[in-house]
Amino acid sequence: MRRRHGFTPRTGETQPLGEFTETGKFGRMFPKLPSFTPSQQSLTELGEAMNDPSPNTADGDNLSVPAGFTYLGQFVDHDITLDTTALQETLVDPLAVQNFRTPKLDLDSLYGSGPDVQPYLYQLDDPDLFLIGTTNEKPGGGDPSVPTKLPNDLPRAQSTLGILGDSRNDENLIVAQLHLAFLKFHNKIVAGIRDGSIKPKNSTDKSVFIQARELVIWHYQWIVLHDFLTRILDKDQLETVLNKGRRFYNFKREPFIPVEFSVAAYRLGHSMVRAAYNYNRVFTPLPGGVTAATLELLFAFTAKSGKLGDFANIPIPSDWIIDWRRFFQIDPNVQVGFSRKLDPFLVEPLKNLPNVPPPSSLAVRNLLRGRSLGLPSGQSVARFMKLQPLTRAEISTGADGAVAVKQKFDIESPLWYYILKEAQVQGQGKRLGQVGSRILAEVFVGLLEADSSCFMARCPDWKPMLPAQNPGTFTMVDLLKFVGELNPIGDKK
Repeated sequence: MRRRHGFTPRTGETQPLGEFTETGKFGRMFPKLPSFTPSQQSLTELGEAMNDPSPNTADGDNLSVPAGFTYLGQFVDHDITLDTTALQETLVDPLAVQNFRTPKLDLDSLYGSGPDVQPYLYQLDDPDLFLIGTTNEKPGGGDPSVPTKLPNDLPRAQSTLGILGDSRNDENLIVAQLHLAFLKFHNKIVAGIRDGSIKPKNSTDKSVFIQARELVIWHYQWIVLHDFLTRILDKDQLETVLNKGRRFYNFKREPFIPVEFSVAAYRLGHSMVRAAYNYNRVFTPLPGGVTAATLELLFAFTAKSGKLGDFANIPIPSDWIIDWRRFFQIDPNVQVGFSRKLDPFLVEPLKNLPNVPPPSSLAVRNLLRGRSLGLPSGQSVARFMKLQPLTRAEISTGADGAVAVKQKFDIESPLWYYILKEAQVQGQGKRLGQVGSRILAEVFVGLLEADSSCFMARCPDWKPMLPAQNPGTFTMVDLLKFVGELNPIGDKK
């Protein structure tokens, strides 16, 4: 395995920067740190202890992060990584693991290879526009009074699978509806360019499609950097990377995805998932609803994951169209749901994943995955970053901490577990701690800086130009308001 070295302007010293890697590969952020490979039995016991002790109480809610950001994080993940290798017992060389997504925030999961190469993603008579699907012709789900055949589903093939750039965005209904929102975001920008209400700068030599795609991607990148990351990261770590540059995530020509990021730090979202959601006026635990939108239902009402008998081979019923006001802070008169706290606890449904080979616990699978890829311990990463590691007393708290002490993980901890425990201790469950924040900040900023088509490279002084609550910036709330379909099925009268 080849290593590379680089010159660091800050110290004037030559030091290892990371694994040499070609485009499309994973690599290591800390190649000189030793792998932490405890027994599978010890990791299994720790993973089994990582259960949310009170999944149905507000005590575990993160009031700083609305629930929609859980799934925006998953959407972003599908934009930059796709690892198809199976869970292994033996160590895996990260450089041998293929990433089937471009390591860029370029929405290739949305656009695919464009209308010329993948015309089935676009409208046949107007390939500047994405194809949009309709909901079921029959009433279904929970409220037969909701109108049918609404333009609020993914486009679907005869097999009912979604026609989209990344099939994983049809595995969970919230992510599927988020993907649909981005399709409509593009289409509305195309309409604005055509009618003159949107006037991109320096675009006279570009087609309407290229102008729209650039605006969509730049506003999306802005959201990731200034709306998503600012909510989940330690402010000091993010600002240090933005103002003083990266120190730990470096590459020679093309960026790669570090396994410390993909297999540990960015799996923070698993802790944010709720067991049930206030989804819309039909599927809500609030008075007047039929039932809460449980994780099981959210997976069931998708063609790729669902097994619903009569509903298995049809688009979603209209009463499963999302009410975005319940997932983002859009309307102060509508009760918004929040993500769960960032801590070492996962809700019960994630302990028994359906249709996967053993182990069925997501926590156990994550820990074993980290072992198979030879991740370093959390404490060794903290020391390498010149940060103070968590104390043994801090790690020993809670039911998970008792198992950690038993397995001596209070001395050296699996990186994914350490990052979640750090979020609980340093971030009070609201955001990641220092190590987790620094890994995410370095990688996301690095991916943006390495992309020659990104607004940070093409136009560093660029500011979002679309309508926003605060002009000159842009948030997920602004995107959803711009699309304009916040609650297509309306409220009960």
